[in-house]
Amino acid sequence: QVHLVESGGGLVQPGGSLRLSCEASGEFFKIYTMAWFRQAPGARRELVAQIGNGGDGDILYKDSVRGRFSIARDSAKNIVYLDMNNLKPEDTAVYYCNTNADLKLYWGQGTQVTVSS
Repeated sequence: QVHLVESGGGLVQPGGSLRLSCEASGEFFKIYTMAWFRQAPGARRELVAQIGNGGDGDILYKDSVRGRFSIARDSAKNIVYLDMNNLKPEDTAVYYCNTNADLKLYWGQGTQVTVSS
């Protein structure tokens, strides 16, 4: 079983920045991928960014966040970060941490990000 704890959400003005963090704990053998999804009210949950075990070459971004968001991973501590810059109102959503550990998917509880003036 894997437990994911997110932190770092909040209210920010357009153009501002936030850093989200997610730490995985529990009993597992190997983490394959760590990712961030988001879900806005009335919308489907969507992938924002994902990082695997292959370093910078194993990263995916949603087109609308590429160049503004950056995902990074501390594999020794099982922590994934999402640095979000130049935030826009359309980035407002609940952000969920996700991991594939031992070929099973796990989700965090979510953290609210609100971009508003």
